[in-house]
Amino acid sequence: MVCPICTIAVGTGVGILRAYGVDDLISGLWIGALIVSCIFWTLDFLNKKNIHFIFKKSLVSLGFYAIFIIPLYYLKIIGIQGNTFLGIDKIILGIVAGSIVFLLSIASDNYLRKNNNGKVLFPYQKVIVPLVCLIVFSIIIHLLLEVGKW
Repeated sequence: MVCPICTIAVGTGVGILRAYGVDDLISGLWIGALIVSCIFWTLDFLNKKNIHFIFKKSLVSLGFYAIFIIPLYYLKIIGIQGNTFLGIDKIILGIVAGSIVFLLSIASDNYLRKNNNGKVLFPYQKVIVPLVCLIVFSIIIHLLLEVGKW
């Protein structure tokens, strides 16, 4: 469902954004996408290995959100006073938004394939669609944050 290259690309995006001091709302967007990518990748791996257990999707999902969010909290990256947008921690809000954007981008890729007899419309569509969606939403968030500064 989600390819390893996409997971690596999103992970690289997170590292680059944090290294260049991009706003935490945008970094959170990419972290949320990375979490969802890891969830799908893991579920796909477990299914291929014919590993089944009760509440598999829920446990894998909760596990990955915990793996990402708990260290950010203890490293004082999440929960910083004043680092909020609309009263919500920027990284948490970004993670929620990024998770939704990434899920919608996967649905968009599946829709494009379904309407093209199960075939991609262009090479690397599975990677390009999510990345373009994340980039577009990152730009939108950046512009909204800039407008809010005046």
